[in-house]
Amino acid sequence: MSENVSHIEAQLLSARRKFMPEAEILAAVAQLLNENETERDNIRAALRSQDGETNPFKPALLEKDSIFHLTQIKAICIDYRLRFLDSSLFSDGIPEEAISKIGALEKTHGICLQGFKIMAPTKAFQLLSYDDPLLFAPIANDYYYLVHKWGNDITPKRKWLVKPFKNLMNFTWFCVVLSLLITWMTPQTNLSKSVPMANIIIFLFAFKSIIAVFLYAFFMLGKNFNAAIWDRKYFNN
Repeated sequence: MSENVSHIEAQLLSARRKFMPEAEILAAVAQLLNENETERDNIRAALRSQDGETNPFKPALLEKDSIFHLTQIKAICIDYRLRFLDSSLFSDGIPEEAISKIGALEKTHGICLQGFKIMAPTKAFQLLSYDDPLLFAPIANDYYYLVHKWGNDITPKRKWLVKPFKNLMNFTWFCVVLSLLITWMTPQTNLSKSVPMANIIIFLFAFKSIIAVFLYAFFMLGKNFNAAIWDRKYFNN
């Protein structure tokens, strides 16, 4: 086997010498690598830039399953408490596979992509985390093309965990349910049995206390509801 491999390698080397001198081959390969790295550097610069609104994609070459309207992106961001912000705010967090996919798209469509957006949890923009980002490039008229996603899939569990913070209505219902639970768990005493509508009084007291404490802590920490933060780049506004 080794003799056959050695023979084939020898034949390849012989054919290569006839094709081009070794020095020229090394120079050509070095040039290709430099050009590829230059292209990747240009893509990284575009990801760090806030310039650009739309990209002139060739419609026939786009994958329909990767095209999303801003209203759909907004709905997902609100349901899962995600943000949809410029890729420049997600600095130093783009994997090399995403760079390669952008490069392939640019060659396919004959364009230089720009105006990138990323959908990810808030901490991904503040702490440069790799937690479930999705990279988009704008097409036109609020349509975006999903270029690449990485990390673990955002699970339904996250949707339920952040559901109380979707909007004020959800938050109020969450406090109502929690107050009912506390009322149900409160043991009855001789005093409570003798007081008319004791359960209603306990419920109202629990509801007032819970909603006051939660709202105070929520806003004091600079938080806001999902519907208000999905496209904001400031953590306290």
